[in-house]
Amino acid sequence: MKSIPLSDILELSVPERILLVEDIWDSIHLFPDAIELTDDQKKDLDQRLDAYHKNPEVGSPWNEVRARIESKV
Repeated sequence: MKSIPLSDILELSVPERILLVEDIWDSIHLFPDAIELTDDQKKDLDQRLDAYHKNPEVGSPWNEVRARIESKV
C-alpha cells in the first residue's frame, strides 16, 4: 500500500479533504462484501430498522439531513 504523509493531507483545505474522504468512501463502496460487520453492528442495524418500521415518521429525510450537513461545511 502506498502511504500519503499526513502533512501532505493537512496541506489540503477542509473542503478538499472532505472530497478526498468522499472519494475514498466511494472506492470502498464498490466492494461492499469486503466490509464485515460485527455481531453488535448487525444487532444495532436490526434494532434501528425495527424502530423505523414501527414509526417511519420519526427522523428526517435524506435530503434534509444532507442539506444540514452541507450547510455546516
